Amino acid sequence: MLSGATKSFGANLAVDGVSFSLAKGHVHALLGGNGSGKSTLIKMLAGVERGDGGTVAIRGHSIPLAEMTPARATAAGLRFVHQQRSTFPELTIAENLAIGGNGFPVGAGGRVRWRAARREAARVLAKYDIDAHPDQLLGELGPARQAMVAIARALQTGHADNGILVLDEPTVSLPDTEVRLLLDAVRRHADQGQTVLLVTHRLEEVFSVADNAILLRNGQLVAEVAPRSITRADLVELIVGRAVDEIAPDTSAERGPIVLEAQSLCAGPVGPVDLTLHAGEVVGVAGLVGSGRSSLLKSLFGVLPIESGSVRLHGTALRLGTPRDAMRAGIAFVPENRAEDAAFQELSVNDNMSVAVLLDYWRGGRLRAGVQRRDARDLLSRFLIKAQSVDESLSALSGGNQQKVIVSRWLRRAPQVVLLDEPTQGVDVGARHEIYLLIREAVEAGAVALVASSDSEELAAICDRVLVLRGGRIVGELSRDELTSSRVERLAHGQEKEVTL
Repeated sequence: MLSGATKSFGANLAVDGVSFSLAKGHVHALLGGNGSGKSTLIKMLAGVERGDGGTVAIRGHSIPLAEMTPARATAAGLRFVHQQRSTFPELTIAENLAIGGNGFPVGAGGRVRWRAARREAARVLAKYDIDAHPDQLLGELGPARQAMVAIARALQTGHADNGILVLDEPTVSLPDTEVRLLLDAVRRHADQGQTVLLVTHRLEEVFSVADNAILLRNGQLVAEVAPRSITRADLVELIVGRAVDEIAPDTSAERGPIVLEAQSLCAGPVGPVDLTLHAGEVVGVAGLVGSGRSSLLKSLFGVLPIESGSVRLHGTALRLGTPRDAMRAGIAFVPENRAEDAAFQELSVNDNMSVAVLLDYWRGGRLRAGVQRRDARDLLSRFLIKAQSVDESLSALSGGNQQKVIVSRWLRRAPQVVLLDEPTQGVDVGARHEIYLLIREAVEAGAVALVASSDSEELAAICDRVLVLRGGRIVGELSRDELTSSRVERLAHGQEKEVTL
């Protein structure tokens, strides 16, 4: 039971007297928008952030959150699988389980007893119903099974009847088939008596697997509901604090002229690909992990070298040797991994917004900082970004607001082609809606958007049509009315006849 959890960062009250109980053998979904206090609360439970007040009671023992440490959290029975997993794909499953568990069994002279390590790994794999061999490299498994190994590693040193498994957005970037595989495993753990606290932004997961939903907003507990007793629209309103209208493409609008054309494009794992994009449309790119979704976008932005084929913009041949070439042509790219490939966390919001247009602010060898800051303030308002000021560090913003800063960086350039790779990954439902609106505004102004996503629900929400990739080739095109996760999966797995484009 959590009671009165409180945490402030300066004048910002991040968690404000939150209290709730978790029932044994249930999956509890912890929901809330970016900045609602979810991440801070999880860090307090893990002992990473010291709380200002409140207690957590497990196994009849009460621990003040101000005194919580990672060691005390583990001893209390709290087990965590974080979004950024600490597993090692290049090591075997047996090695991963030993590193995260009780360590390697050793014999005389400190030598590792590998046979015993493999036996223990086989026992854990069997216990948690994971179809794998102890000697397999973890990286050989699919994303869902890698996550299942991470969960098994967290649970192997505890007991299901007296601990709590905390899963922090475990399905981020997983395609629909892998999501279902992982959620089935989570449900099995709960049915066997494991208490689970699931942090997620994907509402379909809440309705699929959760027994209870705990909702935070502005650091406070606003509701606890049973998903089966509430509609999706009502749940969204509880999370955001207001009604959110569904966004749908205007199916009556005619496609504009051709903006970008690729013929026989080959780049890395992609190709040959023929692609035609029209002004005013949002085109989705679907496919399984490794299908070439991200590589296709990277090749069009000059990140991945084009080996053969041609790309034309408004009929004129393009040479996309570098990202600079793509930017000069009017192409923008929001990459999948914001933290590694797009965000400068320790720089200000102002600097992050300006980095793609910085030369515009230099005159006579001097930076016009006042004009730069004024434009950044205008972008805060235009793109609905919540920040105390443009001088605030990007790292101080929630994930959704960080993503809107990255989107604003590129859309301020009024690009002709907008490439977005998993644009709402890890973003709450409110910020997701706002990003969809920004994409729509860009294409209504004459641009074209190419959106790669593992979320078929997202593609159905914003796309006029969707291309399905398998093995680096386009194997089908689906209109919005035809788009279902099952059709995407059948095409992606080769279980449905390819569509000639």
